[in-house]
Amino acid sequence: MKQEETLQRQNDNPMSRRTFVQAAASLAAVTAMASDAFARNFSPGADPVRYPEPDVVPLDKRFKYKLGNTPIMRLYTGTLWAEGPAWNGVGRYLLWSDIPSNEQLRWIEEDGHVSRQFRYPSGNSNGNTFDYQGRQIACEHGNRRVVRYEYDGTITVLADSFGGKPFNAPNDAVVHPNDGGIWFTDPGYGSLMNYEGNKADTGSVQPYQKEAIYRIDAQTGNTAMVTDEIYKPNGLCFSHDYTKLYAADTGASHYPGAPQDIKVWDIVDGTGLKNTRQFTTMEFEGKAGFADGIRADVDGNIWASAGWVGDGYDGVHIFAPNGDRIGHIRLPEICSNVCFGGTKRNRLFMTGSQSLYAVYVETKGAHIS
Repeated sequence: MKQEETLQRQNDNPMSRRTFVQAAASLAAVTAMASDAFARNFSPGADPVRYPEPDVVPLDKRFKYKLGNTPIMRLYTGTLWAEGPAWNGVGRYLLWSDIPSNEQLRWIEEDGHVSRQFRYPSGNSNGNTFDYQGRQIACEHGNRRVVRYEYDGTITVLADSFGGKPFNAPNDAVVHPNDGGIWFTDPGYGSLMNYEGNKADTGSVQPYQKEAIYRIDAQTGNTAMVTDEIYKPNGLCFSHDYTKLYAADTGASHYPGAPQDIKVWDIVDGTGLKNTRQFTTMEFEGKAGFADGIRADVDGNIWASAGWVGDGYDGVHIFAPNGDRIGHIRLPEICSNVCFGGTKRNRLFMTGSQSLYAVYVETKGAHIS
């Protein structure tokens, strides 16, 4: 009851009704932005980087994943807001979303070819993943639903409502290998603006219902809420051993005083969560931005996209299993999401605001996508 009362007071605060983009822009405006120390030109024809890669920065001796002779590469640029990277091991391609352009794109490993409008329209899709049968799962902002693309090209709607109300705007999803359960977040950003979906007319930062994390049962198709102990759950991932669930909380975009952190829960009986706690804060060198997409590696580290502060912060922050920040990958754009892929699953793909980046690292992603 106390949390509900707090959220209601925050909903009544006019400042909390800003859209995520407006709030993030305000955050960026009051923090240090351009820094010549970290400026980087990834344009075609730019001078090659001298090894070792200067923008992969170890912060702790536990960060043993930097390779001495590999660069950060910009594989593509030209999107409006790139999101939702997912690796398809059979097809050897990376799929990702451009939410405002209402499309999904595909980068092919064999020759670097990029297919625009690989799926169009995409329902303003955000997060994507693949299940253990190789089918694509997508979270659609515009249609406020989670869907699966079948082998014959048809679309199956997996979930579009809970408790008799539509979802706000599903954001990110992961699939558990043991039972095929699909876990997803519903922070609602796609219903707070027309730019990334369809703006709701409810006048609330909770467009249709309280933000929450849900699970779709693969056998029954039933959807259950697993927790709403979080302001705005965004990116999520399992731990490397599937005993924990992590979620980035970006509630500070609309709730004054909300923490800018990543939360973690213990998974109970494969279907529930308990023991909510802060895994780590996104404060770094006196500034705090937002984590968004997150992934685990085989050693249990969490690789989190980060942004809305500026050069020297935006990129990827790497956290040890105990939550200590041990490494940093600097990018010249806000990083929205990450995904391990490549033939050996040892290449980190990073969606920036307008671009797709990649860098080889000396670890592997813990999961298939």
